[in-house]
Amino acid sequence: MKLTLTPLSNIPLIQIGDPLAKIILSSLHENEIRLHDGDIIVIAQKIVSKSEGRMVDLSSINPSPDANKLATRSEKKPQLVELILRESRSVLRVRPGTIIVEHRLGFICANAGIDHSNVAGNGTETKEWVLLLPENPDYSANMIRREMEKTTGARLGVLIIDSHGRAWRMGTVGVAIGLSGLPGLVDLRGKPDLYGYTLRITQVGAADELAAAASLIMGQAAEGTPVVHVRGFPYPLQEGELKEIIRPKDQDMFR
Repeated sequence: MKLTLTPLSNIPLIQIGDPLAKIILSSLHENEIRLHDGDIIVIAQKIVSKSEGRMVDLSSINPSPDANKLATRSEKKPQLVELILRESRSVLRVRPGTIIVEHRLGFICANAGIDHSNVAGNGTETKEWVLLLPENPDYSANMIRREMEKTTGARLGVLIIDSHGRAWRMGTVGVAIGLSGLPGLVDLRGKPDLYGYTLRITQVGAADELAAAASLIMGQAAEGTPVVHVRGFPYPLQEGELKEIIRPKDQDMFR
């Protein structure tokens, strides 16, 4: 098995309304990559959010009383806390500098995934601008996939990723927040292991594993490589969605 991940060069700075599928196809052509059946395109959340206009100017936000109270506890700007509350189903933990929430998309993350870094609004660099996660990352991934498949005729997968911390370990890793055309979870229960024993528990978080690998190539700061082409994914492509990999509340022992 050979798994190849290739960062795409020449992806421009993305603006509101930019056609990501066409931009990615153009970059693939410039990088002399012809899409094959089974290939996957991994895309950083940030450029999806930018193309969808998910930038918000904090000065335009009027914080609620709840946001003001939580801002005191978390030592964050009330306007930012208001956005965190709007993007979340519930607040799970609070400490100075961090608010852990259940995002409205269902996963647990810090500060509702709202990002200050590498964000510019209306062409002006300012820390007053923040970037929200895409409204519906599965839908975004599906639309990009459908357009690329229509143009190329290849059977593809598209994965949108973000960087999250983990409850048990230090450091952020790339994780899937939206997917189309590939499995989020691969169920190996009932399969034999190397010695013939039947697996009873193992389910592979395939989308997250690929997200982590692609994130290594994209980088976490100013590397400017928000799209990665993948060839050799070791599982068959199939329809998938984010909810596959979100642990149900009744199985979550750590909330």
